[in-house]
Amino acid sequence: MKIVPLALAALLSLAAAPSHAEKADRSKPVNIEADRVTVDDKNKIHIFEGHVVLTQGTLTLRSDKLVVTQDLEGYQRGVATGGEGGLARFRQKREGKNEWVEGEGERIEHDARSELSQFFQRAYVKSGEDEVRGQYIQFNGLTETYLVTNGPNATTVPAQQGRVQVTIQPKKKDAPAKP
Repeated sequence: MKIVPLALAALLSLAAAPSHAEKADRSKPVNIEADRVTVDDKNKIHIFEGHVVLTQGTLTLRSDKLVVTQDLEGYQRGVATGGEGGLARFRQKREGKNEWVEGEGERIEHDARSELSQFFQRAYVKSGEDEVRGQYIQFNGLTETYLVTNGPNATTVPAQQGRVQVTIQPKKKDAPAKP
């Protein structure tokens, strides 16, 4: 079946772009568990439903539903929705570090063509000890830039309705020189 390469390309990129993910994961097999799988090879659509768990190396993605599509040029797009507490979640180890990147949202989308990852509603991304929360988080893998807003779909709403929250931990420094 063609499910594995399509899901791999869309969803590995989903977690890998913002995290500088473990490169070794790309050579590991992709395993997907779901209660139901619908494959439409003609239209290049694969739908995984019910307690979906995708794993590849250190990458884990959990959702209620995962839809992976492919355009005529072979670019994939993945959309993960729902899950425990209504949130789709991913977790992956960072390359060369003993740190993990975790993210969640009611919907997580990744477009391989534009290298754009988006987290919608109750969005949260944590890399190491740094974390960001908002109603919308966008990461552009080409420019390595983030956009976080307190409203849906890159909009802002009056401050009393919620604010973006960012926590950046101080970087560890070498021990001070002895006098």
